[in-house]
Amino acid sequence: MNLEGKNINFVYGLNNTISVLKSNKYSIDSIKIMIGGIAYDNSLLKSILFEYKTDIEYLDKKEFNSQFNYKHTQGIIVFFSGNLLSDFNIVNLNSDKENICYVIIDQINDPQNLGQIIRTCECAGVDGIILPKHGSVHLTNTVLQISQGAFTNIDIFMVTNITETLKYLKEHSFWITGLENSIHASKWYEIDYKKKIGIVFGSESKGIRKLVKKSCDFLATIPMQGEINSLNVSASISAVLFERSRQLDIKKEN
Repeated sequence: MNLEGKNINFVYGLNNTISVLKSNKYSIDSIKIMIGGIAYDNSLLKSILFEYKTDIEYLDKKEFNSQFNYKHTQGIIVFFSGNLLSDFNIVNLNSDKENICYVIIDQINDPQNLGQIIRTCECAGVDGIILPKHGSVHLTNTVLQISQGAFTNIDIFMVTNITETLKYLKEHSFWITGLENSIHASKWYEIDYKKKIGIVFGSESKGIRKLVKKSCDFLATIPMQGEINSLNVSASISAVLFERSRQLDIKKEN
């Protein structure tokens, strides 16, 4: 959506809209609320909306549903503008933090998957997500919606060349691990995720590109036990990132 030269995004439902309104990262263009809907009577939302009074339009159920024919709106949709991406060049890769983690996505084209990946990365405490400028899905409204507001709380970067980006990370003391199904490699839980690390994931159909794979220091896999020898990429990312969380918890305990 484009309004007077601005790129306008939108999200709906309580989780997404509350995250956007609370983030202070974006310019709120308009807020549409259905009279008598779930959002209309939500106390947390009411307290947040106090500072956005001039941006709110209340619509009756018929009018709201005729304009916004989406499932699970919970009676609210927020239109906003602003930069969804962070600048990778200003990231402090020399941070004293010992366990920085970036998830690098290589050629994932399903917006549902990317939205779920953003949500998983935010829940798992990842420091950022790196997307390629070409050959991959970008931050569409569908991706934002599936993320359930997680996109407001995590840095998302877009780079022109994944291979060069991996080289840049390695120059700043990062280890790079590539995760792919059905290859001869270390099991995913055998990798040490406690250091500065970049974890590369490819699509289920194509995997990680050859040049990108050659740039990895380690390769890991999640062995399949069933007849379907492929795990959804968002599920693979969940397994790896929460293994990282487990390792960090053990490190803290020791």
